[in-house]
Amino acid sequence: MQKFNKHIVGQDETLKSIAALYNLPVEELKRFHNNHCEVRDMILITLTDQKEVFLPRTAVADKSRLVTFGHGNTLIFQPENVCCRYGVIITIENGDRRNELKYETTVRWLKSENHLHYFEVDRIPKLYLNEEEVNEIADLLAYKTSQVLYPLQVSTDRKGKLQSIENGTAFKERWPRIKKEVFKEFGGETVEDYCLRIEETLQEPETVSLLMKNDYFLRTLFFGIYQGFGRHYKTEGTESFPVVRNPVEAHYRIGLEIDPLKDEYDLIRMEGYGTLYEERSIPDFISRLPFSSVAGQKDIINTDGSFRMQYYLNGQNAFPESMYLECSILLRERKKVSVVIAKIGNE
Repeated sequence: MQKFNKHIVGQDETLKSIAALYNLPVEELKRFHNNHCEVRDMILITLTDQKEVFLPRTAVADKSRLVTFGHGNTLIFQPENVCCRYGVIITIENGDRRNELKYETTVRWLKSENHLHYFEVDRIPKLYLNEEEVNEIADLLAYKTSQVLYPLQVSTDRKGKLQSIENGTAFKERWPRIKKEVFKEFGGETVEDYCLRIEETLQEPETVSLLMKNDYFLRTLFFGIYQGFGRHYKTEGTESFPVVRNPVEAHYRIGLEIDPLKDEYDLIRMEGYGTLYEERSIPDFISRLPFSSVAGQKDIINTDGSFRMQYYLNGQNAFPESMYLECSILLRERKKVSVVIAKIGNE
């Protein structure tokens, strides 16, 4: 991510006039420039033959390009009145096998209450698997029954991190209608068994909540990026992501960095990188263990996995416009999940 800006020195400009243009103390400007330029271009007392001057990233004449932060350079989550339509592409790779799922979804802010934000998420009917509209019986059945979950209402905390499902009771109310539609299109013992499993799941709100927390779209959109970034616009921490199905998600040690200057499209750019950070070994994950199976293994850290993300946020309300998140882990083969989300309109 870019660390500085450049000012092209104009005719008759002085170090003092440039510093005044950007509201910087002369000595601070000189020190910053000298720390970033080639030795031959260093400023000793005043400008000599310098063609350009290096400036702090936040030194701009147009102050509207600066990202608005809270205390401690905290990115503020302010989703009020947001209503977006997104295109979603989820790619799951296991070794050489690759499946890609495409669909559209809408996200609408509902309210803020008790330090939580509430959203309604709905899914557009058409679903594409590997560039083809889903039409195989198994895929259609899975998609048709999943409609019992939508519209879905979820809550997030003030950091924009997914918290819980808020309209779980509505699923059981919708199920008779969905089930009737399923039996109109399909039939047989297999469908009956499948529907029975759905009904058993709907009887357990905690199970439904767990299913939603494994939803790659929800976890990417509501990752919890609204944090304090400090004076260097960076932060570090440990985050989890459901790259594998496990009662305890895989953890990654990641670093996030935000550009304090909006780009030419009035977007806020954020990126992050990290590696797996787990006491659990490859066999532990394959066996779906929530803990390390080897006593005293705390000093042996499994780092066989990577994490990468890049977000572009609306320059006015800081709500995501486009996102890319990629997460991997080594099992018998390397598994990688990639999530691409792009805003395609307002609702």
